[in-house]
Amino acid sequence: MTIKAFGARAGDQPLESMEITRRTPGAHDVQIAIAYCGVCHSDLHQVRSEWAGTHYPCVPGHEIVGRVSAIGSHVSGFKPGDLVGVGCIVDSCQHCADCEEGLENYCDHMVGTYNGSTPDAPGHTLGGYSQQIVVHERYVLRIHHPEAQLAAVAPLLCAGITTYSPLRHWKVGPGHRVGVVGIGGLGHMGIKLAHAMGAHVVAFTTSDSKREAALALGANEVVVSRNTDEMAAHAKSLDFILNTVAAPHNLDPFFNLLKRDGTMTLVGAPATPHPAPGVFNLILKRRSLAGSLIGGIPETQEMLDFCAQHGVVADIEMIRADEINTAYERMLKGDVKYRFVIDSASLGHDGGVEREV
Repeated sequence: MTIKAFGARAGDQPLESMEITRRTPGAHDVQIAIAYCGVCHSDLHQVRSEWAGTHYPCVPGHEIVGRVSAIGSHVSGFKPGDLVGVGCIVDSCQHCADCEEGLENYCDHMVGTYNGSTPDAPGHTLGGYSQQIVVHERYVLRIHHPEAQLAAVAPLLCAGITTYSPLRHWKVGPGHRVGVVGIGGLGHMGIKLAHAMGAHVVAFTTSDSKREAALALGANEVVVSRNTDEMAAHAKSLDFILNTVAAPHNLDPFFNLLKRDGTMTLVGAPATPHPAPGVFNLILKRRSLAGSLIGGIPETQEMLDFCAQHGVVADIEMIRADEINTAYERMLKGDVKYRFVIDSASLGHDGGVEREV
């Protein structure tokens, strides 16, 4: 099946319209007509070869929502017309300890939605900046949000689960004081989710102009991290910090804000490492530095259900596929509140989802 897509043919070339081939659904496959696809900062890193190992042509996109258009003969959990999503994972070994625990994201053989190894042409996976995708049923997720919110659901498939998973793993909830560092695509979701979980949320930003926006997202307090007095006022006050910043920065000022036994978890992925934190900031209060990578399929479904129950979606700006190169440049400047989403209708079809004009 030949479909339209948007991708790059080399790291130094802009994304352009192209045609790609999708396999015919196998017995356990679900074919999805893509309605919307979110734009993640990792898309830019991969497509421009800022991360090693990019295969071309590269069609990014792992925040995919749409409708089931066909199913394989052995698929029983989905039917044509269902609203579904696909996140960052489209395959894994399915039998290691990580897969058996529903943590496919940590499987050594996890296959990403794009740039992952596959027997399908051209030998690597092609992502959601496209009209359709075919995925094994194990990696397809149900969407229970109202259809009118579908575009704003798309970023939950990466930004949502990336922030939800560490908040759940470290058992954030009522009575906890949680810091969220950075108010961007990831950070705005971290604020919304921590607030929905019942935590007291302190948002950290380098820009005083983001105070009102952070409060509107659900933050109880906002701290400008460049203001030493504001930072000092929160010393040893936080149980957990979710650090979403994708640029190298000094971690030590944030460790000072953690209580004894507090943890700071990194989910932003900078192109170069952070400066090494001071050891005494860790050992004197038994603090921890951790990392977290998206989430497994069961937890991603749990996140989607939680968000539907609590009315949580991303704040988005809709773009056409042919605006993606401009969107990348704007994303580098932080000129988006807070996530771009591609309307797949701009690729030449309606994505199988009727939308009001």
